[in-house]
Amino acid sequence: MKLAFRKKKAYTAGQVDFQRLPRHIAVILDGNGRWAQRRGLPRTAGHKAGAETFRTIATYCREIGLEHLTVYAFSTENWKRPRDEVDTIMLLLKRYLLEALNTMERDNVRLRFLGDMSVLNDELRELVDQCNAISARLTGCQCNICINYGGRAEIVHAAKMFAEDCIAGSVKPTELTENLFENYIYSSGIPSPELLIRPGGEQRLSNFLLWQCAYAEFYFTDVLWPDFTKNELHRAIAAYQQRDRRFGGVKK
Repeated sequence: MKLAFRKKKAYTAGQVDFQRLPRHIAVILDGNGRWAQRRGLPRTAGHKAGAETFRTIATYCREIGLEHLTVYAFSTENWKRPRDEVDTIMLLLKRYLLEALNTMERDNVRLRFLGDMSVLNDELRELVDQCNAISARLTGCQCNICINYGGRAEIVHAAKMFAEDCIAGSVKPTELTENLFENYIYSSGIPSPELLIRPGGEQRLSNFLLWQCAYAEFYFTDVLWPDFTKNELHRAIAAYQQRDRRFGGVKK
């Protein structure tokens, strides 16, 4: 599997086969802080710019018919960042949720939140619950937002849930399979991403969707997330569509 695609080619929408899109694209929203610092701005300004980019890209994914978009918004490790930066991210999340409550039904967009929501304040948890309730009756594009999320923590949480079911007698340890285990992870019922995009120049998963990305195609770019455009998305999809996905087999 080709792990990097750093050379920029002049891919355009015309070179993307919109009838052959991946079902699920995952994105690590990286580079907000550096985008701001390069402009002499506080890191918080980068997160505000990144939030607008997310709105643009999420809307466009809905328009082109993508089924699932998953974004890494805030990791379990991000609590280590300066307090004002964390507060800004949480404020932006609140604003997005309030906006979503007014637009989800109009746009037929579902929201799902992956991660440990228990650490969020009462107001944010209530907004998350309201979005979940609306999503339950919608059928359109689903945007999965990872908040207080870590791939290792997700797997440990799933293992604990399975162990509790074993103790309760509802399942036996010997019955565990990959398909059964997927019922316990945060993204249960969501198809695994075929394409993982990481802007910002780094080339690592950073504890994101470790279970789900076993066979995802990776696309790395130096473009910082606030500068990520529809054309950048076209480049990523066009690169994906050129990959030879054999899943460990041999192409006939």
